[in-house]
Amino acid sequence: MTEDTEVLRTYEEISEKISRGDAVVVTAEEFTEYAQTHGVRAAAKEIDVVTTGTFGAMCSSGAFLNFGHSEPPIKMSKCWLNEVPAYRGIAAVDAYIGATAMSETQGFEYGGGHVIEDLVSGKDVELRGEAYGTDCYPRLSLKTPVRLEDLNQAILLNPRNAYQHYNAATNSTDRVLYTYMGTLLPRLGNVTYSGAGELSPLSKDSGYETIGIGTRVFLGGGVGYVVGEGTQHAPQKQFGTLMLRGDLKQMKPHYLRGATMHRYGTTLYVGVGIPIPILNYKVAKTAAASDSEIFTDILDYGVPSRERPVVSHVSYENLKSGEVSIGGKEVRTSPVSSFKYAREIAETLKSWILGGSFLPTKPVELLPPKRDFRGLRLRGLEPLVKDAMTEKVATAKANDEITTIAKILVTYNVDHLPIVDDQNRLVGIVTSWDIAKATAQGEKALSQIMTSRVVTARENDSIDVVSRKLDQHDISGMPVIDDQNHVVGMVTASDIAKLVGRRT
Repeated sequence: MTEDTEVLRTYEEISEKISRGDAVVVTAEEFTEYAQTHGVRAAAKEIDVVTTGTFGAMCSSGAFLNFGHSEPPIKMSKCWLNEVPAYRGIAAVDAYIGATAMSETQGFEYGGGHVIEDLVSGKDVELRGEAYGTDCYPRLSLKTPVRLEDLNQAILLNPRNAYQHYNAATNSTDRVLYTYMGTLLPRLGNVTYSGAGELSPLSKDSGYETIGIGTRVFLGGGVGYVVGEGTQHAPQKQFGTLMLRGDLKQMKPHYLRGATMHRYGTTLYVGVGIPIPILNYKVAKTAAASDSEIFTDILDYGVPSRERPVVSHVSYENLKSGEVSIGGKEVRTSPVSSFKYAREIAETLKSWILGGSFLPTKPVELLPPKRDFRGLRLRGLEPLVKDAMTEKVATAKANDEITTIAKILVTYNVDHLPIVDDQNRLVGIVTSWDIAKATAQGEKALSQIMTSRVVTARENDSIDVVSRKLDQHDISGMPVIDDQNHVVGMVTASDIAKLVGRRT
């Protein structure tokens, strides 16, 4: 045992102090401030428990619901709640409603997160079920309003919540992107970020000394528990996560909010607060970390890959200032989570503990401090742009006459003509439609009709990514370039259709 891990107090001692009214409990922000003024060791000796809080979009959330049996009974093969489909691969009248499931009638405007909020708010939710009928479950369908109080069980069970920290997002492309990090403006127009910085639960116990299976937490305005590590738990990279559960009937809609990320999908905003008992100096050191000491990466979401490039490494102090620097450019920042609610959760949890209604619990098993995190490896043949593209591409120069361009399009029977410089580097593109329009309007110069901001592809891009680009930009083809911006091919919607046809 080192000096840092020497026991300062136990869970039992903390519980006794709480029951006597002697416990010293502060929020994470208060602990950080106290440690900066008096030193970490003095703070560790003085303070028993630090409360944390976070409130943000937690897409990997949902609820198990048991409706009870109707008369006659039904074994639902499908069911919907306010026209949002719920998972029905379990028993006869159990279902799991996921936060990101979207209404079949309202689309992006309403989803599973909204259903959960409506239930907790005491509203009627329409249950619709279908079945194939069996001897013991003869009913074929049902439709009825249900309320939370009507359900036998309504258990919020969230596979992945409360990331230790979360990457921030920006966008280097020329168009607006709609993501789970909110709307990202073109050309590094903004940065969005999530997490509560020095209030975030796992940032205050980054050594995984106090949080584990059985840890009692604030969840959605009620009491919940840590089930274990969350999915995608990657503590070595400071991406630890939690799997949480709690009784919806104890919760409040104030801390469970259905939401829509514009043109991306639905989610659920969840309030989570965790008490961090200051068991030793090691825990105190991490609990004292300030926004200036908690860092995250800003990723370029304009790159459609799971390995998005890092454009900057910043602290939460930088992010919360409202502006960060990326390559010498000052870019505005905005949170997609709420510091106000995070602070409110930490304060509420503090009052619960001081009032004796909430005792920190010793976990049965701590969260693993190490875990391999792997992406999905596709083992089948994945169609790529190089499999579909045309390699021998007709090109033209920026100083060519429009009549010359028209002849090239006719000679090679193509609709897209990349414009290149003397080194075969892409500088623009012109289409047969551009030529027809130029002729009708009497244009003479190629520069007047050429598109200089060209949508491009790479040889190893996925066909799915390129197909989406074609659809988003309402175009039928794009040049394929290499790392030096040389034109190495052309891929069109027709090329993709032929490739898909050959593979089916």
